[in-house]
Amino acid sequence: MTFDRITVDPNLMGGAPTIRGLRIPVATVVSMIADGMTVEEICTDLPDLSPPDVTEALRYAAEAVRERRLPLRPSA
Repeated sequence: MTFDRITVDPNLMGGAPTIRGLRIPVATVVSMIADGMTVEEICTDLPDLSPPDVTEALRYAAEAVRERRLPLRPSA
């Protein structure tokens, strides 16, 4: 899977994945979705982003989680 809109630069945002080399981390976009914001609201708050940027951020986050295990409590 390739990500054309996600960039990693050690000199930008501490090397965190960002959208198109902007100072907008993927984690910020994913958090905004998790907080209930719509794609349109995100693009209004961050006008440098487009809907495909948001979609790719979500795809990237999904792939990142698939690639590693996160510490979770056992379910009851």
